[in-house]
Amino acid sequence: MRALSFLIRSSAVALILAAPLAAAAQTPAQPPATAATPAPDKVLARAGDITVTEADIAMAAEDPALSLPGMNDAQKRDVLINYMLDLKLGARAAEQAKVGEGPDFARKLAYFRDKLLLDEHLDREVKKIVTPEAAKKLYDDTVKAMKPEEEVRARHILVESEEDARKALTRIKGGEDFAKVAGELSNDSGSKTDGGDLGFFTKDRMVEPFAEAAFKLTPGQVSDPVKTQFGWHLIKVEEKRIKPIPSFDEMKEQVEAYLTRKAQQDIVLSLRQKAKIERLDEPAKTPDAKSGEPKKP
Repeated sequence: MRALSFLIRSSAVALILAAPLAAAAQTPAQPPATAATPAPDKVLARAGDITVTEADIAMAAEDPALSLPGMNDAQKRDVLINYMLDLKLGARAAEQAKVGEGPDFARKLAYFRDKLLLDEHLDREVKKIVTPEAAKKLYDDTVKAMKPEEEVRARHILVESEEDARKALTRIKGGEDFAKVAGELSNDSGSKTDGGDLGFFTKDRMVEPFAEAAFKLTPGQVSDPVKTQFGWHLIKVEEKRIKPIPSFDEMKEQVEAYLTRKAQQDIVLSLRQKAKIERLDEPAKTPDAKSGEPKKP
């Protein structure tokens, strides 16, 4: 939702952060502060009449561009204070150089102001909609509509020709372990190191000839050679089961992300529907003589 924050990930931000990041890498880890929450207007750093406050740091910490993974709280705080000092010093220099004057800058300022206002509006409205109760209801409704689905766990050996597949099948029927033969012969680099193990999959996850053969097998059974566009396969089914339904805790983040996206779209679409929008860049529509309705030229 914080579209503005992502848009301002510029090379300038990277340069401003570079020095504090390097310094933080050499700073010994400090334990997090245990004192009471400091006042927002508490001054943390000063450069002449320029100050950096707790409120400044709190705002910077919300910017995804400044997430600073891999640092402890003390290191992040040090980086953010230095970043805000550099940012304010740079802004002061830009003001003195009259960078903020002129229509081009005014248009940019208006653009980013509009984006920030929209971000804040969406944040506030979405919080009213995306509640724990709404997330649980969507999960429950989705689970109720789900049909039981069978899945299998299978291994396979992929070779170039039917002759190669039958030679491998002869070894397996002679008592050799399927996984061992797969590790030696299979051309599927993604599974051969695991003895050809493909894990669990539903029928729609595989190409049709492979899926048809796999789901006809019983656990422990090995197929005859099966041809697909990838080559020739031998398939061994290890297990069959009904696909388990993931718990709410497992799906919570995805459910909330879906609700958030939908809420944002609904809010924006509602704003468009309520507004009288005219596209002046499009050709004018001429009335249809019979219906009186506008028709496209």
